[in-house]
Amino acid sequence: MPEWADNLVEDENAIRNLLRDAHRLAILGIKPEDRLHKPAFYVPRYLREVGYEIVPVPVYYPELTTMMGSPVYRKVADVPGEVDMVVVFRRAGDIPAHVPDLIAKKPASVWFQLGIRNDDAARQLAEAGIRVVQDRCTMIEHRRMLAR
Repeated sequence: MPEWADNLVEDENAIRNLLRDAHRLAILGIKPEDRLHKPAFYVPRYLREVGYEIVPVPVYYPELTTMMGSPVYRKVADVPGEVDMVVVFRRAGDIPAHVPDLIAKKPASVWFQLGIRNDDAARQLAEAGIRVVQDRCTMIEHRRMLAR
């Protein structure tokens, strides 16, 4: 198996460590409060409530300059400072367009939410040294692994 394949994270302990060690999360595809029934709103809200810093990176909603009390960025690479994890709320077919932006920022990990899997994009990110989780919900996994 190629060395980069180690960055494709499926092991429970490795996933727990990613969640435990991350502090600053960029949320790619975040939705605003008027979409509170959508996972792309309520999952980031939960993550903020349990102590993560949330950096909104919406794909739509050009009129919004803040979300969840934080400034909005239009590209992950434009987020100032380090980003520990990028949580992705985009359809699998939309992810390839974001890969260069994600690689430019070089977060420790990229997490494709539940129902989202793009093996080619995951491979490209893994080859760039970024750890990748696919098809899992950060909220569900946090509650299962870390919430007490």
